Amino acid sequence: MKKLFFAFAMLLFVLAACEKEPSPNDRLNEYVKLWDKNNFNKMYNEYLSSSVKKEFKPEDYVDRYPKVYKDLEISDLKVTYKKLGEDDFKKKEKVSIPLQISFHTMAGNVKYEEKVTLKKEEKDDKSNWYIDWKPSLLLPGLEKGDKIKPVTVSPKRGEIRDRNGSELAVNGEVFQIGVIPEKMDGHDAEVKKQLASLLDMSEKEIDQKLNASWVKPDLFVPIKKIPSTKEDLVQKLYELPGVDKQNAEGRVYPFGKAAAHLVGYVGPITAEELEKHKGKGYTESSVIGKRGLEQVFDEQLRGKAGETISIVKPDGTEKVIAENKVQDGKNISVTIDGDLQTKIYNEMKGNAGTAAAIHPVTGEVLSLVSSPSFDPNDFALGVSSKEYAKLEKDPLQPLINRFALSYAPGSAIKPITGAIALENGTLNTSSTKTINGKTWGKGGSWGDYKITRVHETSGPVNMQTAMIYSDNIFFAQAALDMGGDKFVKGLKNFGFAEEIPFTYPLKKSQVSSDGTLKNDSIMLGDTGYGQGQMLTNILQLATAYTPFINSGNMIKPYLLLDEKKTGLWKEHVISSGTAKSISTMLRQVVADPRGTGHGANLPNRALAGKTGTAELKSSKGEKGKENGVFVAYDSNKKDLLIAILIEGVEKGGGSKLVVQKVANIFK
Repeated sequence: MKKLFFAFAMLLFVLAACEKEPSPNDRLNEYVKLWDKNNFNKMYNEYLSSSVKKEFKPEDYVDRYPKVYKDLEISDLKVTYKKLGEDDFKKKEKVSIPLQISFHTMAGNVKYEEKVTLKKEEKDDKSNWYIDWKPSLLLPGLEKGDKIKPVTVSPKRGEIRDRNGSELAVNGEVFQIGVIPEKMDGHDAEVKKQLASLLDMSEKEIDQKLNASWVKPDLFVPIKKIPSTKEDLVQKLYELPGVDKQNAEGRVYPFGKAAAHLVGYVGPITAEELEKHKGKGYTESSVIGKRGLEQVFDEQLRGKAGETISIVKPDGTEKVIAENKVQDGKNISVTIDGDLQTKIYNEMKGNAGTAAAIHPVTGEVLSLVSSPSFDPNDFALGVSSKEYAKLEKDPLQPLINRFALSYAPGSAIKPITGAIALENGTLNTSSTKTINGKTWGKGGSWGDYKITRVHETSGPVNMQTAMIYSDNIFFAQAALDMGGDKFVKGLKNFGFAEEIPFTYPLKKSQVSSDGTLKNDSIMLGDTGYGQGQMLTNILQLATAYTPFINSGNMIKPYLLLDEKKTGLWKEHVISSGTAKSISTMLRQVVADPRGTGHGANLPNRALAGKTGTAELKSSKGEKGKENGVFVAYDSNKKDLLIAILIEGVEKGGGSKLVVQKVANIFK
């Protein structure tokens, strides 16, 4: 009997628990969890009070607020509150609970306090607590009838200027060319035909713009932006009835083609770029640096957009609830000398090649040129497919940035080979080699392979004479005498086979494809005079000459004016005695009438330097394309060092062509 009574009592207890009065704490907790998941549908249907549902239809709540949360980029929602004691809600039909609400938005963090009211209602013969919802639970101060206004303010992109303050990339004025349809006076077909030709567009593209839904006969219809420098084009456009222009803001590159590869340009971000830079603040409407300094320093230049979230009342008054101030991009000043950049580019015009100019004592990079080039102003405004195809098909390949590439240095490496030999003691300045004829081969494993020199000398040849005549055989033998390991170590001391410590990404140099040179090998001999598999970018070649000016120390090149001047990349690359000896030889390469660089012997400049010709061929016996090189500096002033490489000089005078160009720049 006792067991039966106990079982009956337990049943009554369970039933009593099931019939326990619902708690507003539990309901609010469930609601907040749904709120955190943006489950507005369930929040509306299962948790809002009847009076709220009468005032706010599903489209006012379920449809609107998920979109608001997405547009405002609301995340990290946190809702905290103090739970009510049982006495606070027992036998009550309505309760109020203070909430602390915080979340993150596109315009920053929002944190505020608001009270939520819960009502007890009967639904489906069951009593429960329901949220007496109000808009201010979503955004502080929001009321029915208010509008939510998000505003994004684009930052002003930072400008790029040279060492003298000259503009390399600035926010300037461009021309927006457009058409006022009613002013074409019935000549629509002819105007569109000529407009398409002048703007390098298709008539179909123009029709698409003129047929847009918003277009009216008396409205200016934008067709294409063009650089404000194209005044001749504007005059031709003005001759067409209905065609007009408006001034517009745009990115402007005053140095045009001369600095295009260095400065680069900006353009609308692509889907691939957006994915690559995910999480860095870019949007589908962002402009991004496409190449050059615009790309390298895009993070600093672009700034940070400003965002504001406001509530607009029916009377037009606004209340800001979150704001991130716009941060304009940082201006950048570089060590480049715009006038020198233009002078070098103009000197190279018509030739494919590259150049670097540096201050050999401070390390300031004064010029980086790639020729031929393109107009970055056209690219920033949207180059036409026709113009782009023309550039792509140009045999001189103007879209390639040559100063970022690596080339065989040719005989311009001989001063470095000579310096390494002097440091290793395998040669001294008075050492001589007796070489007969224009060709020489080691025999044995070399077979019938022979190294050729341009000038035949008789009798013993020392290093200075070999440098003056640019004797391939002398420097091949110098490398062979050292052996592969010592020569590679010496080249690495000069920075070859290392990444050059420079802000702008450049192709890494190499000694050979695997970084080694075997003793007595053809590769070792060829590398001694700048052939083989040795490659270097033009700036690194220029930098490698600075130990001859700085008592054996190699400077660190730098590009930003405010960059900390660390001064040296490598100390004591060679001894001061070796540096002085090589520098004397380089002066004679120019000063001596027999020297390959004599064409640069100027009356007002004591130029020192070394020429080079690198032959590019795929097989023995083949006559290949030749690149001419000349590295030169003023041995007295020591304020400018220039390295220039011109491709395809075999039909234009060889390295003499390059010597003349360098001389013209120094004049």
